[in-house]
Amino acid sequence: MQHQIITDLNSRYTAKQYDKTKKISAENMDVIKEAIRLSASSINSQPWKFIVLESDEAKQRFYQTFENKFQFNQHHATEASHIVLFAYNPSYTKDDYRHVVDVEVSSGHLPAEKYNDMLDGAYGFAELNTDANGFNGHWTKAQSYIALGNVLHVLARLGIASTTMEGVDSELIGSTFKDELGGYVCDVALAMGYPLEGQDYNFGLPKARLAEADVITVI
Repeated sequence: MQHQIITDLNSRYTAKQYDKTKKISAENMDVIKEAIRLSASSINSQPWKFIVLESDEAKQRFYQTFENKFQFNQHHATEASHIVLFAYNPSYTKDDYRHVVDVEVSSGHLPAEKYNDMLDGAYGFAELNTDANGFNGHWTKAQSYIALGNVLHVLARLGIASTTMEGVDSELIGSTFKDELGGYVCDVALAMGYPLEGQDYNFGLPKARLAEADVITVI
């Protein structure tokens, strides 16, 4: 199939080795950050934070969070150009959503007279996903993966390699980046940069995906 979207997705892959001398430009980082910010979420909840690790000091802090496990991902921490920590709010409240509805009105997207309709009506869906202790992290974590999928395609369009890392130590990240996370939880991180020529064994290999008939049903 000849289409730019399909070309992007066919070129996207999980990088295994980065060239630490090659950095993502400031211009491209601006595009990436704006794309993340514009990601969709259920009821426009935006229950997330994205911590971008750019400095050597920040990346070294991340490197140290692999002390106990998932060392196979540790080298990405200092070799990739940038790392993004995808974090979610495990206890998303109506007051959190109130801030979103404020922006809905101030942006002109929502008429002011519809404020309470959206606040009370849409937040009801969040309440369906909240337990008696106020935990709804299974729902808010799912929203962070929408943002992750969005940025993976953006990176493919920009010709930037990436590595999704679910193999991270959430507890150590939580303590190491406590001030930045502010109670949010990071269970997945994304390394971004450029492959190390001749050393990234996953580069250029054909896609290995199930056939359309195996995964898509049209009725």
